[in-house]
Formats: sequence, structure tokens, C-alpha cells
Amino acid sequence: MRVRTLIFIFVMAAAAGRIAAAPNEIIGQWSLTLPTDEAGWLNIRQNGGAVTAELMWAVGAARPLERIEVGDGTLSFTRAIRRPLAPKEESATRYRITMRAKGDVLRCTMRPEPDGKPVEFLGKRQPPMPPRPDLSRVKFGEPVTLFNGRDLGGWRVSNPAKRNGWSVRDGILSNDTPKTDFGSYGEYANLRTDAEFEDFQLQLEYRLPAGVGGNSGIYLRGLYEVQVTHRDSKMQGINGPGAVFGRITPSRNAGKPAGEWESFQITLVDRHVTVVLNGDKVIDNAPVEGCTGGALKSDVTAPGPIYLQGDHTAVQYRNIVLRPVRPDR
Repeated sequence: MRVRTLIFIFVMAAAAGRIAAAPNEIIGQWSLTLPTDEAGWLNIRQNGGAVTAELMWAVGAARPLERIEVGDGTLSFTRAIRRPLAPKEESATRYRITMRAKGDVLRCTMRPEPDGKPVEFLGKRQPPMPPRPDLSRVKFGEPVTLFNGRDLGGWRVSNPAKRNGWSVRDGILSNDTPKTDFGSYGEYANLRTDAEFEDFQLQLEYRLPAGVGGNSGIYLRGLYEVQVTHRDSKMQGINGPGAVFGRITPSRNAGKPAGEWESFQITLVDRHVTVVLNGDKVIDNAPVEGCTGGALKSDVTAPGPIYLQGDHTAVQYRNIVLRPVRPDR
């Protein structure tokens, strides 16, 4: 009788959440290096007995995963995936994706349905978000001029197999491309600095041509895209000019009309971003949970380049200056 009573008490306490379940290794945030060498981000949360997952796969914004299966250290789901630059008439392939956590490593297998050959890729556990930094106490180093106004010295295209639309004309870094739509992929190359950086404050100016939608982006450390578009563009991205794409919506649309030069001051410290667009602070020291679509990489612990999006519409940049955060801040 006493044994039955103890079992009843244990079951009722567990149902009420008073007995902690063993931790599941799969819970947490993960950077993904996808089979295409593109970046991905996975965030798995547990609230009581419920487990939810949010995934950013290469491009676009992070979105909730539906109909997931969660086990001890594992996550499984089915996803339809299109090839990069696939023709519109080509249908997506459905994959069964299984992920298994072991410590800080996530081993992933994706198998085309119903019985295709599996492909493996890896993920890395990411650290929790740091506290909001006190920017009044942050010290910046001497300014580093990233664009010399003469040539592409210090820069290179990220994918030499793509078309290079980047050149320097009249002291302006210009990207020329015929693309006028907002498709996720394009045939023209993105441009990155040779140098890589930790935290910093970045200043630059950009201009988008009149007569087209106008869309580009500035990736901070190759991770987080700050949206480059103009006030009235039909290609506002997900959140408009000055947004951290798919992650943070600016407080207002502070963009100028197409054809005018616009200015950015962007500060990245401890995974928190501040964006001043045309003198108007539109993002104020806000946390960025993970990499954004189109990122060069997804590991938030690693330094990275300044990375300019060239595979969308034509765009121009000038006066690109970076001040790194000093180690003694």
C-alpha cells in the first residue's frame, strides 16, 4: 500500500512540474554549416514539457519548425528544400532531417525522401546571449579605412564562381547588376573584406539607383545583415531600411528617396546592435539572437569580415570606416 502511495505521489508531482526532468542535450542554440556550405541557425527551447524549434536555413528569416519529433538528445523533422538558383519550375526536394547532440557538437543527417542517399553536416552549440552592454563605457580604437577610393584593395568576392559586378568609379565602390527582383539568390557575387573583426563601430554611406526597387545588405562579421534599401523601395526586405534582416525591426523608416546618399553608423558589441540611419537611431543596443539569412557563417564566437550583398540590385558605397572595440574597454 505504501509503495502504491509513493508511486502516486511521484506521478502527480511530475505532472505538476515539481520533479525536474533530466536535461535534454538538444536544447539550446546551434550554428549549422549546411551541405551547400551555407549558414544555418537552430534554436531549440523547452518550456515545461513542450519543446519548440526555430530554424534559419541558408536564406530568409528564422521560422518555427512544425511537426518535430524530439527524443533524448535528438530532433527530427521533414523539410522541403530548393536548390540555390534552381529554375522556378523545378520543385523542391523533401528531406528527412535528423539531428543528434553530443556535448557541443550536433551531428545531422538529411535523407531525400523516400529512400535517397543521406548527406551529413554538423552544428556547433552557441553560447547564451551576453548581458546588454553599457555602450557609454565601450572604448573604440583608431579608425580603419576599409575602402581606399581607388581600387578593390583589401576586398575580394566571396564566391569567384559568380559574376563580379564590383568596381571602383569616381571614388565610389559600385556594384552593377541587372537584377531587379527580390529573389533569395542571384548570379552576381557578394564582396567581403580580407580582414576579419571582432566588435566594432562601422560608418559608411550608400546609394541605390532611382527607377528600381533597390536592395542590398551589410553583414557585420559576416553574420548579421543590416538591410540596405531606400525609403520607398518595393524591396523592403522583411523589416525595411536599417533593419537587422528578419531579426530586428527598426523603430521607424528613416530612409531617403532612391538616388540620394544615405549614412549608417552601426555598432556591434557583445551580440547587441545599434543602428543610426541618416542621423536617426532606429535600433538601440538590441540583442541579435543568431545569424541572418544569407550569412557567410553562423558561429557567433568567431571573428568575421564586413560583407556586402551584391547578388541583389545595383548599389554604391563610399567612406567605409571601421573603429574596432579596444580590448581594454
